[in-house]
Amino acid sequence: MIKPLVSLTVSPSIPQKLQCLLPLAYNLYWVWDPDLMDLFFRLDPDLWEATNHNPVEMLGKISQEKLNQFAENEAYLNQLQRACERLTEYMQHTSTWYNKFNKGSQKYKFAYFSAEFGITECLQNYSGGLGLLSGDHLKAASDLGVPLVGVGLLYQQGYFRQYLNVDGWQQERYPVNDFYVLPLKPEVDASGKPFLITIDFPGRVVSAKIWKVQVGRIPLYLLDTNIPENAPSDQTITDQLYGGDREKRIQQEILLGIGGYRALEALGISPTVYHINEGHSAFLTVEHCRALMQKYSISFHEAKEMTIASTVFTTHTPVPAGNDYFEPHLVEKYFSKYVQSLGISMREFLGLGRENPQNDGESFCMTILALRMSGRSNGVSKLHGKVSRAMWKNVWPNVPEDEIPITSITNAVHGPSWVSREMAGLFDRYLGTGWRENEEQQTIWNRITQIPDEELWRTHERRRERLVAFARQRLRHQLAARGATASEIAQAAEILNPEALTIGFARRFATYKRATLLLRNPDRLLKILSNKERPVQIIFSGKAHPLDNPGKELIRQIIHFERRPEARYRMVFIEDYDIVVARYIVQGVDVWLNTPRRPLEASGTSGMKAALNGALNVSILDGWWDEAYNPDVGWAIGRGEEYSDIEYQNEVESNALYDLLEKEIIPLFYTRSTDDLPRGWIAKMKSSMRAIGPVFNTSRMVRDYTEQLYLPAAHRAHELASNNFERVRKLATWKQKLANEWNNIKIEQMIIDSDANLKVGDFCPVRVFINLGNVSPTDVQVQIYYGPMDAAGTISNPHTVTITNTKKVNDSLYEFSGKITLVKSGRIGYTVRILPNHQDLINPFHDGLIKWG
Repeated sequence: MIKPLVSLTVSPSIPQKLQCLLPLAYNLYWVWDPDLMDLFFRLDPDLWEATNHNPVEMLGKISQEKLNQFAENEAYLNQLQRACERLTEYMQHTSTWYNKFNKGSQKYKFAYFSAEFGITECLQNYSGGLGLLSGDHLKAASDLGVPLVGVGLLYQQGYFRQYLNVDGWQQERYPVNDFYVLPLKPEVDASGKPFLITIDFPGRVVSAKIWKVQVGRIPLYLLDTNIPENAPSDQTITDQLYGGDREKRIQQEILLGIGGYRALEALGISPTVYHINEGHSAFLTVEHCRALMQKYSISFHEAKEMTIASTVFTTHTPVPAGNDYFEPHLVEKYFSKYVQSLGISMREFLGLGRENPQNDGESFCMTILALRMSGRSNGVSKLHGKVSRAMWKNVWPNVPEDEIPITSITNAVHGPSWVSREMAGLFDRYLGTGWRENEEQQTIWNRITQIPDEELWRTHERRRERLVAFARQRLRHQLAARGATASEIAQAAEILNPEALTIGFARRFATYKRATLLLRNPDRLLKILSNKERPVQIIFSGKAHPLDNPGKELIRQIIHFERRPEARYRMVFIEDYDIVVARYIVQGVDVWLNTPRRPLEASGTSGMKAALNGALNVSILDGWWDEAYNPDVGWAIGRGEEYSDIEYQNEVESNALYDLLEKEIIPLFYTRSTDDLPRGWIAKMKSSMRAIGPVFNTSRMVRDYTEQLYLPAAHRAHELASNNFERVRKLATWKQKLANEWNNIKIEQMIIDSDANLKVGDFCPVRVFINLGNVSPTDVQVQIYYGPMDAAGTISNPHTVTITNTKKVNDSLYEFSGKITLVKSGRIGYTVRILPNHQDLINPFHDGLIKWG
């Protein structure tokens, strides 16, 4: 390979009248504004498709002649002028939700760190749901005016592109992205030189270049190590998303967390709050400590308290294996020098990422690091919050599971990005354009009932027809790439029926998602598919991780099944699942099928996208569907049961799915009125859209994050940092003293002053005698923990009462007294517990200090 001596970046020659196309192309606001997108489509529809909807590459490839023609097209110039004015107005608009409802909080800035961002198909920086959620989070933050910046990595090859061999086995290819023809730009200093950040790796320094993607009002900064300043092996750190071995993974996560933090510093951005989206970026917390120690001359423990106050963490993974663990020797290799700057031992550093900090053999977990170093943590659905509390309870031994400090904010989707253009036009006419800016308002979505059944159904049918046409086209390409015969390729034009009930199943092919549950009884499924009176068809799509052979086997089984004569024209697998494929499927199917093994689906968002487009969900009661489902909006497979026998579970739930299809779903779809409309089906579509639209949208989600996590964290961090960190210094000193004295606290006696003849409504006086040692009574809160006793003799549905009356008995013995009200009859159990008490504690359970009687 010949390397050039000099490289130049050549920009397209855009006529003066069309110059506004460049700022439009480089701001991804066009992704969710169809009128802006239409400007590029009109220039050259074929080139728009050929560049995978990339306006920057398109402007570089389009012929000068065509550009000159449009420069003289009055109608196009008028549309362009309106678009430029709209983008300018959007960027300068100050009357946003955040500015209206959070006056006085303009000084705050929030940083959102994620390993992947799925914003648009031409920027292959995502693998699946986590990335699409991150992208939708940025879009909603932009619409709401939340002062957010995104931070991630820029992958030279991105996630793999999928194709299947003749046997249906997944193969991977890794095309190289050319960053200079993508809608992003390198960040440069005043002299025009690119900003570089550096990180010390064992025996060398690694540099990274900072690129910027503008997502509406939100800047997204991405780090790239494929630069000449690095050794060849380090240039590959940002090659692939979720690629490489464990050492490559820790390198990426150091770059994301520590490098991302330094990138913001280099750019002069000082976030008030850091949001760790999944554990990949958790190293930013130790870098935050290091930076605070260096800048303000505070200790590690003081910096740690400041970091905890200003960090929030979202966990997405409901199984331990889905979280990143590193062997201690690997952490020591990369952090032995780094910990010296923190002033702590390697053992103490490793303890930050362990369930038991004293267990030297335990691996280092990024999720545990994030949980310990964040003051506020959440799961991504109500059920996932419960699952997360159970999964990470050992980080807080002795804390009751329902009080583990992990809450939940349910995931959602950015409606303007996912609703089809046809359906959006229908919404504009009958709901008003407010559905775009005020997605969470129920009164807007109630107007769904005003849409005439005929219009809604015909709009939906057009999208199904487009999906079938897309599937046929993709299948032709897939067959040709596999070397199929001309007759086989010709048959692709006959697959699927534009009028048949169409089921979609498209997602990551992890085994717990059970993509083949519908295939469990082949004869029963084939009977459903081959019914000429009531035809049913299924579209599959999805990728298995390159190392996940069981997931690949599921894809192979589907391919072999669809080749059966009875299924050949009723089933299709669309290769290389990405945003484009997802968009066609969620906008065109009648039924969205989801069959995870409960409770392993953290949330799921594809079903929300389908619902906004009029599809009906048929799903296990897991993730978001567990809180969204009611009989008016879709169907539930089972009633939320959880099984220990997986084979038995598969048998029961597959039969339940077949029953739903045969007895409810198919009959409802094909029951037509005299005007050939499935009015019962349409009524269910409207109920679904009316219920799901105002709740499962990112406007609601980002408002929840802002109000429940970002702003409380910002206020607390601001308070702790005041007066040269006076409060954080006092808090750190207090915590260290309390931790040292905690084991000396003893609950000596608990006395309930009442007779055995208690009735509902009676007061029950309680006295507790506690030896506090050297701890002040104001440093603890004493609680009576009580509730009905179950058959096992444990307290269920507990209540707590804090008792505050204190009387000193002798030097260290104190009597705490109070009373509880008996609100229910039956057998009641009581115990007492002691928790830390301080005005600046975010949560009394965070540090795991708890003492039970």
